[in-house]
Amino acid sequence: MTPIIAELIGTAVLILLGGGVVANVVLNETKGNNSGWMVITTAWALAVFIGVTIAGPYSGAHLNPAVSIGLAIAGKFAWADVPAYCGAQLVGAMLGSTLVWVLYKDHFDKTTDKGLLAAPFATSPAIRNLASNLVSEIIGTFILIFSIFYITGAELSEPKTPIGLGAVGAIPVAFLVWVIGLALGGTTGYAINPARDLGPRIMHAILPIKNKGATDWNYAWVPILGPIIGASMAALLYLQLK
Repeated sequence: MTPIIAELIGTAVLILLGGGVVANVVLNETKGNNSGWMVITTAWALAVFIGVTIAGPYSGAHLNPAVSIGLAIAGKFAWADVPAYCGAQLVGAMLGSTLVWVLYKDHFDKTTDKGLLAAPFATSPAIRNLASNLVSEIIGTFILIFSIFYITGAELSEPKTPIGLGAVGAIPVAFLVWVIGLALGGTTGYAINPARDLGPRIMHAILPIKNKGATDWNYAWVPILGPIIGASMAALLYLQLK
């Protein structure tokens, strides 16, 4: 498996499981309906664990443009490889969210609330204040990327773990995503990953989802720009402290 294919598959599985738990919790007549935030944050953390486990040995399991950009700024990943990694992550996210829709289509059809129909695809703020929402995404992603440097060292390793994110094991990263969701995710739904939000948002716009509303492109820049800023700040601070 090539690094690009690994990033695509790993991200697709991440979004299938992460978007799937949101669908299970918010859509009508599911077994997990209304099971709550703890279920969502726990499953997203485990989704990261699975995605990193799959892709780690082949690509380093970035699964997130913010990770690729942060590592590149820190000199731990080649800038020339960033566009291909980010493209694979975006396509993987689109594929994963499409599979969520296929799996839960009957429940999408049973749901009429436009906000709930959008929730399995893209994040949205609890209180819409774009400046505050942007800060939330910056802080959440800063914690993610800065911590990753110290969990893994982001070092080059033996050939099958070229970036190192999968070398130490996926469990610490899963715990990191879990605590970010529990502690910081209540404001915006903690995208902390541009591909995680943009890919599924594109599919929300494209797929023939019954009763769906607008895709809210006016908000879409927040979970793209916020994570990039947060990752950049984390990498620059890491370079100053190392």
